Amino acid sequence: MPEKPAYLKGKGAQKEGVNRFLQHQYVDEETGAVRAEPAKPTATAVFPKTVLNRINSPDVPGAWGLNPYQGCEHGCSYCYARPTHEYWGYGPGLDFEQKLLYKPEAAQLLRQHFESKNWKPEVVLLSGNTDCYQPIERTFRLTRSLLEVFVEYRNPLRIITKNALIVRDIDLLSTLAAQQLVQVTLSITTLKETLRQKLEPRTSSAAKRLDAVHQLRAAGIPVGVLMAPVIPGLNDSEIFSIAQAAATSGAQYFGHTVLRLSKPVRIVFEDWLGKAFPDRAEKVLHLLHSIHDGKTHSSEFGVRMRGKGTVAENWAQQMVLARKKYGLEAHATPLRTDLFCPKKGKQLDLWPGDPQC
Repeated sequence: MPEKPAYLKGKGAQKEGVNRFLQHQYVDEETGAVRAEPAKPTATAVFPKTVLNRINSPDVPGAWGLNPYQGCEHGCSYCYARPTHEYWGYGPGLDFEQKLLYKPEAAQLLRQHFESKNWKPEVVLLSGNTDCYQPIERTFRLTRSLLEVFVEYRNPLRIITKNALIVRDIDLLSTLAAQQLVQVTLSITTLKETLRQKLEPRTSSAAKRLDAVHQLRAAGIPVGVLMAPVIPGLNDSEIFSIAQAAATSGAQYFGHTVLRLSKPVRIVFEDWLGKAFPDRAEKVLHLLHSIHDGKTHSSEFGVRMRGKGTVAENWAQQMVLARKKYGLEAHATPLRTDLFCPKKGKQLDLWPGDPQC
């Protein structure tokens, strides 16, 4: 019998997926690997012309998306953002976790947006795609530089992250919170550390994320918890326990999304699932199909992040009961957009007492 492939500890993806946009793939004849992988993540600077992207989905809480990094070292095996790495010429599997891209001019480009005569203050979602507080943020500090711009211009933003590094920026977040300009959501998938280490290996532990919730709330910053995603047969029994932990830590709201796997992500996740939890793989995939009309994902607005059918409805009802039991809201409160402070054309030295800016 062929030898069982080794499980790659500390990796969400267990192999490299195929990039749909490349005409040529290079395969190692001995191993069958698409390409040799570096032992450690690499970071490459990229220089896009813009850092804001219009969000056209009613399922996402923000008018604009902002991602200072492409690829994500967290290595979540289920990450819906994996296919975006293909546009940069990389694969959605190990490439996504190891070949990271950063945007050194992100803060400068954001200022240009805010100074444009066409800019109308709207909510920006930071980390709508890849996590803005992933480990390389400690080195490049792009997220902190972006927060400084938000403070300067008083534009509202929402942040979602799986990393407790966010507490480093409590000083800036507190300034924004005092003007009702920021909301923070910590995404927590499981309280079981053994599951987290396999499912999302380089994220902060649930305990550290809950401590971050506590610190943020103590500093007066609006904060909630998102159980994202709910995965049938893996973490769907934890809805009430995560809600209780969130409330105890000071979270104000609690929500969820369900697992959805587009084809590139499905290939990565199914391979990971078969190696990490071979005894549960068939059950997990069967239940996943049941919430997406026989598929592994849905692209229908209003449905794709919630699913449908008996299983998905049961989760939704549990969420309602959990929020009621632990005193949590379903959504965050609205943010202000009337405090926006453009600098262009203002002679601030001549008008130091400008009440608006």
